[in-house]
Amino acid sequence: MIFLLLLAACTLTCLGQIAQKLAVESWRDASGGAMAKLATPWLWLALVCLGLGLLLWLLVLQHLEVGIAYPMLSLNFVLITLVAKFVFKEPVDARHWLGVGVVMAGVLLLGWQA
Repeated sequence: MIFLLLLAACTLTCLGQIAQKLAVESWRDASGGAMAKLATPWLWLALVCLGLGLLLWLLVLQHLEVGIAYPMLSLNFVLITLVAKFVFKEPVDARHWLGVGVVMAGVLLLGWQA
């Protein structure tokens, strides 16, 4: 159960980051000042996702050691890289993929309980 909460916290954090990206993308075409930017639905979705992710993270920390839980958030690097590549069509070079692989290996090593 706790790992499902951890996965949900990671997912919400990633969704929040994606919504932030979509918010700033929408600002490029927006006319108006700061108030128009604050009214962007993507910005509000980002805030909701990040807020809910934070609340779930607090629940996770009540039941799991921070030394185990925190490295799992590194999975966000993997998820966001995949979204950057396949959704936003951003270039991701071999060095970046190698870094993602190292992060995944680190998460496995740190999360592996003997």
